[in-house]
Amino acid sequence: MPGPIARVFALKVDGKPMLVFEAFNATEAQQLCKERWLREDLISQKSNGSPLCSPTSKLSVRYASVEESAFFNHAAQTAKPSDDMVLAYLVEPDSETQAD
Repeated sequence: MPGPIARVFALKVDGKPMLVFEAFNATEAQQLCKERWLREDLISQKSNGSPLCSPTSKLSVRYASVEESAFFNHAAQTAKPSDDMVLAYLVEPDSETQAD
């Protein structure tokens, strides 16, 4: 008997789709919104000079569209092997330019 099948979900920040990821159900996907590490990661990253998220942003999830699912599948196939969860960003992050 096959195990549960993961579905692709989109994480929205203040209503804007920001990234896609896999989860086995909507409850598990919603749990990602409560993860402190994710919010901190989104706050620290920028796109077009603006943080992807603020400390007060509303995070929510929905099932990914067909296009978003295809985007995730491509990202997952090209990701380096790892035990980490694959998060495929739908926005282009600014390049990391840090001064020491």
